[in-house]
Amino acid sequence: MEPIQSTGRGSSGNPVANLDGSREQAGGTTILTELQQTVMPALLLFLVLTFVTGVVYPLAVTVVAQLAFSSAANGSLIGDPQHHIGSELVGQSFTEPRYFWGRPSATTPAYNGLGGSGSNLATTNPALMDAVKDRIARLHAVDPDNAAKIPVDLVTTSASGLDPQISPTAAQYQAGRIARERGLPLEQVTKLIAQHTQMPTFGFLGQPRVDVLRLNLSLDALK
Repeated sequence: MEPIQSTGRGSSGNPVANLDGSREQAGGTTILTELQQTVMPALLLFLVLTFVTGVVYPLAVTVVAQLAFSSAANGSLIGDPQHHIGSELVGQSFTEPRYFWGRPSATTPAYNGLGGSGSNLATTNPALMDAVKDRIARLHAVDPDNAAKIPVDLVTTSASGLDPQISPTAAQYQAGRIARERGLPLEQVTKLIAQHTQMPTFGFLGQPRVDVLRLNLSLDALK
């Protein structure tokens, strides 16, 4: 039995679908033309938005960052352009007694900027207790006469494992050792710590802190 077809047009003169699913077009309009009218604006919008969000916007952000925040945009690097020593944002490992030590790092290797992470050890985990005890023992080994309470940031890691700063209290705890190892007056080391102490941003964001790398560079610069 052959499918029954409609007359092709309704009373309004618009094309009418046949019962077999086909369609008659009015005025020579084809399905391809309808598709072009639908797809072309969408394709044009896609290309325009791709250019704006993929080229114009990143370029504008880069230009503004380089002009207004050049140091931060380039990684807050420390040192001259030909010889970068480190970054203000990533700590470094210091193990010699003549240098200030930073906060311990849980990354492998220490202060690995490509894989920042914390230890993820609970406070009840024996492994955390053992790690803290080992750090305390190391601090006592290089400064056995120091009877002061050890600041917590010298024996625990941060969430990122990359902290470049320690508290002023942690720096002061090490001042006596630094003075002895370098043959400097304790007052001079204490003054240097004060010079490198950064106060909370805007007076209320964060805590007072000392950048360990910059502090050690200033130590090496002393004559």
